[in-house]
Amino acid sequence: MIKGIMRIRIVALMLLTAGLATAGVLDNAWLMGVTDKHPLLYKVGEEIVFTVTPRNLTGDIPADTYLLKWERTGDDGVKDNGQTPLTKEPFVYKTKLDKPGFVRLYAEVVNKDGKKYQKVFTGDTSTPEGREAANRFERQSKSIFFDGGAGAETGTLQALPEPEDFDAFWDRQRARLAKIPMKAERIELPCGNKDARLYAITIDCAGVRPVTGYLTIPKAVDNGAKFPCRLTTHGYSYRAPHNPPGGARSDEIVLDINAHGMRLPAFGGDEGYYKALGSEIKSNGQGYAFDPAENKDPEMAYFNGMALRVMRALEYLKSLPGWNGKDLFASGGSQGGLQTIWAAGLDKDVTLAESSITWCCDLGGERLGRNRGGWYIKWSDGLGYYDAVNVAKRIPTSCRTIIPRAGLGDYVCPPSG
Repeated sequence: MIKGIMRIRIVALMLLTAGLATAGVLDNAWLMGVTDKHPLLYKVGEEIVFTVTPRNLTGDIPADTYLLKWERTGDDGVKDNGQTPLTKEPFVYKTKLDKPGFVRLYAEVVNKDGKKYQKVFTGDTSTPEGREAANRFERQSKSIFFDGGAGAETGTLQALPEPEDFDAFWDRQRARLAKIPMKAERIELPCGNKDARLYAITIDCAGVRPVTGYLTIPKAVDNGAKFPCRLTTHGYSYRAPHNPPGGARSDEIVLDINAHGMRLPAFGGDEGYYKALGSEIKSNGQGYAFDPAENKDPEMAYFNGMALRVMRALEYLKSLPGWNGKDLFASGGSQGGLQTIWAAGLDKDVTLAESSITWCCDLGGERLGRNRGGWYIKWSDGLGYYDAVNVAKRIPTSCRTIIPRAGLGDYVCPPSG
């Protein structure tokens, strides 16, 4: 029998640990979740058994002090919840799915008043090492929780039908790009790798803003060497400014782009500009890409400019004399994973796509009754052109596609995608 541990590398997002320099019975604790078989191999109607166990306790849990509060949700619409005294013994929860899809189990430690337990850092902050440990601790969640799931006959899941003119739409977008000459401006910056060069770059693009980011090129290109090219993309955020990377590879040409085409500091981006752009990319009080009215029209959707910039960035990489003419990679996580799928599905020359915890898969799943978290893009018809499940169908067999991580307890990027 395959023990799940949700196969942490497959499921991810199930464990949380705190810094080492803490005190208290629970201040180094985390919850381990296990299924009674591989979490993706259940059949419809088959019993699914979760076992959640406290780990890394530093003593006995005081009686009648803490509770394990849990909630079960799923694509079947069934909800269940409860709480049980927290002890060293495992909590076992049994359920099933009556149709193909996923079940989610969320459990967290609370006190007897129902408030989340919050870890406390009590280490020595008088030393540099202690202060560094405290900083690491502060960047982590202080709660103790498990968030995981399992699936039944997931290979049979279907998304909403894709737009009938899907391919024609993307042909039109390619035509828009073709009307914009490939014009790039680069400014060389100090590079942390003595064997590479680093450039701030802006590349003209269809849409309202250019491609902007950082290009690193091995110096061996000067002597005629050829290398693979890689496009890297970012998760959902508006982090301004987009600062240069700390290092550079000696074995690849890498173009790292932001999602927004924001002006870089090297090209005059300043506080006023970033403040204005942060406001500009919002629509009807919604964060970027979240406005249902905007998303009705695929050419008005925020994703349109983002996708055009991905396509133009790949075109630029292929134009570089240092490219080896055969190896074209794309990689990113979450929103960057979505952009990676776009890259592989919209450019037939991409040979490797590494999309981790891909965002915006099965965007129409809410219309099909599938489980969603509290933060997701509400469905509008124009989103069908950008949904990763539709674009992924166009990835050629010549492209090796890798999903390094997927989260069965991640409902920002729901597992149904």
